[in-house]
Amino acid sequence: MNKPQHVPVLLEASLEYLNVRPGGVIVDATLGLGGHSSEIAKRLGPTGKLICFDRDPEAMAKAKARLEEVAAELGSEMPEVVYEPRAFSEAAEAIKPGSIDGLLADFGVSSLQLDEAHRGFSFRSDGPLDMRMDTRSGETAEQVVNQEDENELADLIYEFGEERRSRRIARAIVRARPISTTAELAQVISAAAPSMKGDKIHPATRTFQALRIRVNNELGEIETLLKSAPSLLKPGGRLVLISFHSLEDRRVKDSFRELHRDKTFEVLTKKPVVAEEQEQLRNPRSRSAKLRAAEKV
Repeated sequence: MNKPQHVPVLLEASLEYLNVRPGGVIVDATLGLGGHSSEIAKRLGPTGKLICFDRDPEAMAKAKARLEEVAAELGSEMPEVVYEPRAFSEAAEAIKPGSIDGLLADFGVSSLQLDEAHRGFSFRSDGPLDMRMDTRSGETAEQVVNQEDENELADLIYEFGEERRSRRIARAIVRARPISTTAELAQVISAAAPSMKGDKIHPATRTFQALRIRVNNELGEIETLLKSAPSLLKPGGRLVLISFHSLEDRRVKDSFRELHRDKTFEVLTKKPVVAEEQEQLRNPRSRSAKLRAAEKV
């Protein structure tokens, strides 16, 4: 029953573009539940090294347990695994320049975060409005929803959610305050901005995305990684990045274009790699995934 939680997105393409070889040093910047890392570990061999970042303590604990199962299976063929329980924006503090063969980052919210009601990421099951990836610190979505003024709320919903009805939604949120649960917030949004003809997503989807991005400074984190990651790679090392919405993908695309223009990287994906129909049917969350890869010259 828990199997869908463990389906890593674009797994085969990730492994192909990472070009994992025995004895290599690979960074999984978004460990999540360990789906990608489990397969990377199997290809690195005993002289390889896998460095795993995640700022979510719950995800880190579950991924460690999963990788321990892989270690039991591989025995002496298991690579060294280093766990970094922090944000991937801090990668340059933990890794020496020019020391890694590949870096993978999957910018999507993990299944664990979406499926656990108490994390407050989803309106599909009622829970507290939290949305923090690192539950140990930082502002919650409840604080943002109840404390931001109407204009600031409207701006962040428009900018991070690309929601055209942001002003109307912000006005409704301010009138309904205090709001403390995901179901309450989804109800307020749905009443203010009901589904329009042809809409394929729930009316609250974009606002929830916007709040999550704001609470976790997701775009700032990605921008920091895009600046620091190139210097961490050896020549021939590869960057493999998976985005889930246009705000992320645009940043990756622009960064790769710049690296290519500077003649420091060759872009390996002229167009982003997307999930094939079979994967989309098996794992609906893969539908919006876009993978881009580049190699250091």
